[in-house]
Amino acid sequence: MAERSFATEVEHLRKGAGDDFHGEGILAVTKALLQSGVAYVGGYQGAPISHLMDVLGDAREILGELDVYFENSASEATAAAMLAASVHYPLRGAITFKSTVGTNVASDALANLASGGVMGGALIIVGEDYGEGSSIMQERSHAFAMKSQMWLLDPRPNISAIVDAVEAGFELSEVSNTPVMLELRLRSCHLTGSFAAKDNRRPIMTVKEAAAAPKTDPSRIVLPPMSFAHEIEKVDQRWPAAVRYISEKGLNEFFAEDAAEVGIIVQGGLYNTLNRSLELLGCSDAFGDTEVPLYVMNVTYPVIDSEVLRFCEGKKAVLLVEEGQPDYIEQNLNAVLRRAGVDTALHGKDLLAKAGEYSPTVVTRGVAAFLDRYAPELISARPALLRDADDPESPFSSRVSAEVVQPRPPGLCTGCPERPIFSALTLAEQQTGKHHVSADIGCHLFGSGAPFHLGATTMGYGLGSAGGAALDSTDTGRRTVAIMGDGGFWHNGLTSGVGNAVFNRSDQMLVVVDNAYAAATGGQDILSSKAENPIRSTQHSIERAVRGVGVKWAKTVSNTFKVAELRDVFVDALTTTDKGPKVVVAQSECQLNKQRREKPQRQQALRDGKRVVRERFGVDAETCTGDHACIRISGCPSLTITDNPDPMRLDPVATVTDSCVGCGVCGANAHAASLCPSFYRTDVVQNPSRLDHALDTVRHRWRSLLGKGIEDRAARIESPLLTAEDGVA
Repeated sequence: MAERSFATEVEHLRKGAGDDFHGEGILAVTKALLQSGVAYVGGYQGAPISHLMDVLGDAREILGELDVYFENSASEATAAAMLAASVHYPLRGAITFKSTVGTNVASDALANLASGGVMGGALIIVGEDYGEGSSIMQERSHAFAMKSQMWLLDPRPNISAIVDAVEAGFELSEVSNTPVMLELRLRSCHLTGSFAAKDNRRPIMTVKEAAAAPKTDPSRIVLPPMSFAHEIEKVDQRWPAAVRYISEKGLNEFFAEDAAEVGIIVQGGLYNTLNRSLELLGCSDAFGDTEVPLYVMNVTYPVIDSEVLRFCEGKKAVLLVEEGQPDYIEQNLNAVLRRAGVDTALHGKDLLAKAGEYSPTVVTRGVAAFLDRYAPELISARPALLRDADDPESPFSSRVSAEVVQPRPPGLCTGCPERPIFSALTLAEQQTGKHHVSADIGCHLFGSGAPFHLGATTMGYGLGSAGGAALDSTDTGRRTVAIMGDGGFWHNGLTSGVGNAVFNRSDQMLVVVDNAYAAATGGQDILSSKAENPIRSTQHSIERAVRGVGVKWAKTVSNTFKVAELRDVFVDALTTTDKGPKVVVAQSECQLNKQRREKPQRQQALRDGKRVVRERFGVDAETCTGDHACIRISGCPSLTITDNPDPMRLDPVATVTDSCVGCGVCGANAHAASLCPSFYRTDVVQNPSRLDHALDTVRHRWRSLLGKGIEDRAARIESPLLTAEDGVA
């Protein structure tokens, strides 16, 4: 169950010649694959290309009509290995995953693929997740292209340019017998636009036909002595073929080439940002009619030496806009220019930021500094963002003191079933003492922050168990705790984590957070999902899997909101004398997916006039002591503080906001930790029945009767006080 369905949008994939295709970048990529005659597609979900996998899944009927094979790969390595189908057969294949973490996982398969080369076009679509909105370490895909000598496309953020890059990528791969990487930045994935559609093409050979006529060629196997020949082939044959194709097809673009004695070279993916900066400086307009010569590198590797020399000829200075570190392209261009004896000054990270996202502000300041030095007459406007931060007219001048701005770190959703896991572990550590916690990629990584602070290291997806391996020595006297999600478990963790722990007789406690989906990537089904999936095999037990590789101590808690039960299981796992790894499978459905499923059902029931009951929790302000221990042990976004209604008490009390989804973790925590009795549960009834109305009337009268004596006493006590305050004796 993905976070959204593309069932309606995928019908646009049937459009053909003469039609205009309008849609999101991800949908356009899928259409381009079909127009290119792709034979098979695979991949692993992850931002910013998660939706590409979702679109392909929803388009399975259309893919089937064209005999296109599609697979949700178990990992990025699995997806990359699929491209082996293009080695001996004229099969066009495409895979996709999040980069650079996905490329890290897939690098072994990609390196072997690039060494032996391909016959059919092989396209690796990587979602470049770089910048302040990223959820991963800040690295670039460029290094992988250089390392394995795969060609790297970075098209302008324009729907037509992206579609053309997909089609050209397959052709480039085939003419140079080399896999091609297509880098799609976050904005490129989600921009919308239109292009002239073409007819979908059936593959010239289907995977079924290829399997029926098997071929082999020892020269394509990465094994000495052929592996040494592959390197020579890359340099002497594949590289020149790629350069010829890129140049002849004009994949890189020149704009206003001779308009001035200066110029700017830019990665294709940054073109829109650069043009916006030039527009702010009065050097261009919104349609790209620039007064500054531009060389747009829609292919960032390999660099086409002849095009660089052509652009720099007669120019006194050129600025390179290259986002991220290291400055691979800048070093390359310097080598090209100096070897050719060209004295054009090349600037890059000396005027632009050395690292970080190249936002319009960063680029505008760098371009302004460049033009001020070499061609100030080209600047006809100076936006406020060029002002110093201490200038009151600057949009970046401080409006409030930095001390009053509170940070907003990422956290678990309201009702997340992972929150009680960390609450239970916190309570268990009150009995067992602190433990080193090896964390993992996924939503559960938020447990490393406030209020839990449970998580010391994170080494990669599915590596939570392996990340604590060095601290698993039986001589330590205290067990390491490892945390892993169900997505990471099936991706990599079963072998590299659990299998490794069994083999080395580790004594760690591994907590597998089983929320029934690959929740962090959009809620896709996995092997252990409870839902019936018509095209995938689900409902495979994680506990059975770990026992299958040799784990003896394994327990499954089917409801993580039972905090006391989960706490006791943790204490047992951390104190038992049993040897070997201990695995606790903590199960509860992802709250977001649960709401996506139940909310439409609830809304339909309301429209039909049916009785609907929702659980809500609250805090009795009269009982709350104001120590806020409940907040510290929960961290739920719907649990906050409010003014104390008692004028004799100054401490604010806890309260539950309207965002509460009725998961019950706050009340469960209060019970498990023996905090206080101030939490209560209530039922919100919509479309109440006659019985509900009758019960409400009886309860209201009963409460009034019970409270009348208390109210009368309070009135007698308050009456003299009010009289004295009013100055009446």
